[in-house]
Amino acid sequence: MMPSYLGGIEAGGTKFVCAVSERESGEIILEERFPTTDPISTLAKAAGFFKDASSQGYIIEALGIGTFGPAGVNISQSNYGKILATPKQGWEGADFLGTFRKSFIDLPIAFDTDVNAAAIGEGSNGAAKGLDSYVYITIGTGIGGGAVINGQLIKGLLHPEIGHISVRREGGDEFAGVCPFHKDCIEGLASGTAINERWGISAEELREDHPAWKLEAKYLASLCQTLTATFSPERIILGGGVMQQEPLLEMIQQEFKTLTNGYWQTPKNYLVTPELGNQAGITGCLKLAASLS
Repeated sequence: MMPSYLGGIEAGGTKFVCAVSERESGEIILEERFPTTDPISTLAKAAGFFKDASSQGYIIEALGIGTFGPAGVNISQSNYGKILATPKQGWEGADFLGTFRKSFIDLPIAFDTDVNAAAIGEGSNGAAKGLDSYVYITIGTGIGGGAVINGQLIKGLLHPEIGHISVRREGGDEFAGVCPFHKDCIEGLASGTAINERWGISAEELREDHPAWKLEAKYLASLCQTLTATFSPERIILGGGVMQQEPLLEMIQQEFKTLTNGYWQTPKNYLVTPELGNQAGITGCLKLAASLS
């Protein structure tokens, strides 16, 4: 029996990850990463990856796309498959799905957000395996998240915009915020971009005892409290580049414990980091493809 193959695209605001996997084993056969530039050249490069794969004999049977947002993910809406009001220059209105349907006629394609894809990945092979309800958050250049409740990704008019949840400002914090839409949302106050703007240095360069981390932990713990009160998940997974700072998770856990004041009896492993690391997103995209055929 000839092997069959699936394709995945994790379309981040900074970089694209394209991959081909073997359906049965899930093993990634081909993978390429490249910067996210303008829509025309970036999408053409992604399409070219799968055309090259096909010429090598790796002909995919379905494709799963997880994109940065906001994006139209409700199939009943006219904006389905398109990038919406993003601050990513040049991408607003880009017809992501339409471009691939023109390039790959009759190929089944699933379209969702990159954070929803990462949530799927962690649920199938990572920190949320075996759970019915959990939330995945990425804290990087921006902040986003996907919520799985009773085994289903939450979608409605759009998709969850966890990064734009408002949080209570810490006393004395006069930083304006970097979100061009809301200023004091969690993305505006605690994203990697906000850290850089607030302190004049990137998260990767901050020393472990810098006061930035105490403030970061307070804001992220506040976000986790809101998600706990709203969704009552079994676990919250905190991923992204900012979370790679060694002491941060423990600080968030402590701030969460103080903030919630014993109201919720959450398990010890309630706030965790991803088990799949930077492979969560592309793993979820390939799972999206697998769900189509």
